[in-house]
Amino acid sequence: PAFGAAAGFVAALGAAMYMHERAYGVHIMGAGLGLVLLTMYMWWRDVIREAEYQGHHTPIVQIGMRYGMMLFIASEVMFFVAFFWAFFDASLFPDGGVWPPEGIITFDPFDLPLINTLVLLLSGCTVTWSHHALVSGNRRDFMTGLAMTVVLGVLFTGLQALEYSHAQFGFTDGIYPSVFYMATGFHGFHVLVGTLFLAVCFLRGLKGHFTPEQHFGFEAAAWYWHFVDVVWLFLFVAVYWWGG
Repeated sequence: PAFGAAAGFVAALGAAMYMHERAYGVHIMGAGLGLVLLTMYMWWRDVIREAEYQGHHTPIVQIGMRYGMMLFIASEVMFFVAFFWAFFDASLFPDGGVWPPEGIITFDPFDLPLINTLVLLLSGCTVTWSHHALVSGNRRDFMTGLAMTVVLGVLFTGLQALEYSHAQFGFTDGIYPSVFYMATGFHGFHVLVGTLFLAVCFLRGLKGHFTPEQHFGFEAAAWYWHFVDVVWLFLFVAVYWWGG
């Protein structure tokens, strides 16, 4: 924890220096981010060892981790509540009385956004299938469902990048683009994190990790993925369909 805190401080200091165009700012920021990634790798490596080989993840410890993951997801919910608050504040009481603002050409919700919605809904089904297969002791279906979920996560990210490349408004073109890119962009970042989370679970599965009785690492990844799914449904309905 002390090393991680120091790494975060170096990264924040470097970011501030970089944004104020101070000398060596980008180098300090890069070093800080590298140290943060090193901390994450070493810490999670130790957690995996404690779970798989050292027997430290007793049922009581697992309860604590479940509460921690629940609280983390709750904090992420409030993170997106802020974006939805900004969106509805701007859309329900727009300057000039028009929403979307004049000159903004929005996306057709039943084009790429609908395809991405179907991709995420399908990925929610495959990760649930994978989880039930693991609980039932069926490792083949567990690995198959997990691999399909990772592929669908990568597909979603690629389709969102394609969608952004066809956008007819930039980030600084007003309140609609700002809220749109912040909400959908941060969701896209969460999809990327969730995909990496599940990919690590897949690699652990190849090594024989996880049992029907003890698999919280994968269960946490599945919870996170379902959270990402639900947030996208709200984004699709509110921002793409109603807000567009």
